[in-house]
Amino acid sequence: MFATFAAAAIEHTTGTPSPAKAAYQVLSHEDFTTAQQEIMAWDGYAATPLISLTGLADTLGVARIDYKDEGPRFGLGSFKALGGSYAAMRVLQREIGKATGQMVSLEDIRKGHFKEDCAKITLVSATDGNHGRSLAWGCQRVGAPCRIYIHAEVSEGRATAMRDLGADVVRIEGDYDASVHLAKQEAEDNGWFVVSDTSWPGYTEPPRDVMAGYGVMTRETCDELTAPPTHVFLQGGVGGLAASVAAALRQYYGDQSPRVVIVEPDRAACLFASAKAGEATTVAIHDETIMAGLSCGEPSSMAWDILAEAASDFIVIPDSIVAPTVRLLARPAFGDPVIHAGESAVAGLAAVIAARQDETLSKTLGLGAKSRVLLIGSEGVTDPEIFNAILQGADHV
Repeated sequence: MFATFAAAAIEHTTGTPSPAKAAYQVLSHEDFTTAQQEIMAWDGYAATPLISLTGLADTLGVARIDYKDEGPRFGLGSFKALGGSYAAMRVLQREIGKATGQMVSLEDIRKGHFKEDCAKITLVSATDGNHGRSLAWGCQRVGAPCRIYIHAEVSEGRATAMRDLGADVVRIEGDYDASVHLAKQEAEDNGWFVVSDTSWPGYTEPPRDVMAGYGVMTRETCDELTAPPTHVFLQGGVGGLAASVAAALRQYYGDQSPRVVIVEPDRAACLFASAKAGEATTVAIHDETIMAGLSCGEPSSMAWDILAEAASDFIVIPDSIVAPTVRLLARPAFGDPVIHAGESAVAGLAAVIAARQDETLSKTLGLGAKSRVLLIGSEGVTDPEIFNAILQGADHV
């Protein structure tokens, strides 16, 4: 069953976790609370499922594996629905307040009290798919124009989903990081506003709002768990998801916070490189990973500030173990519920399975019979064509 995972070439490096002051300074309790209050007021809000993979946990020899399934989130298929849409509202709130000299609330934006003003403000971003879909949905809800930049390897299915939500989608020839730079440049040239999930010097408010929005997912999880997890395995990317979850867990559990393990594709391991260098480090992407949402070579500086303090371990995994993990969830062999997950959603689970096939790595990570593992299933089926190809046996799409 796990032969593919046992043969996986996994690299590991350690972090230097500290009291994680950034978990409170970069993302405050107020940031998370404000986002939670707003998002829970949106039409269609419902907590996503926290699924216990009891059979798999027994097979792997750990106490628990809990999988937060973000596939149903607002019908958009991923946790990103929480971040981009909320950050868009915050940008509109700030800019309309400046333009009108009025106090503008998030409720005002949500209820359409400034719809004509929203229509004059164009919001833009780069994306691998899910963040852009969230931003397009958020703009459609409040009547703001939306322009999304995608790189050459983003699937046409994901591009179509954004167009269907009213976004103007621009495809470039370069990679994700090139699309980020083009979005920034064209926004500056045209007076548009970037709503990015990654930060850079002088640009912090929208990325902070994005990460605050993700906190809704973590709060739902913590409220449902009966005991704090001992480990949380978090997908990398630019680091926004991982930093938000790590910060929210630290604020919720304090000294009982779980060990934070960051998982990345070996083809796009900017956080792994940052951990080894001791500072935010950019890596070149030469080949695209099957984990499209994690294909990022430049970390978010704000996210790195949190992860540099909060993360204990950084792991890179090969693409070869991703499709088998998607199939394992869709066709569970141990009596667990069926889960339809996207390629980027399963990185953490793939790393857990591979680690349990490697006695040395398990010991290094402190994984054993008493471990309670939390996983964030960050996306459902966001591209049915790719998902179906994986179920039919494709390991590379």
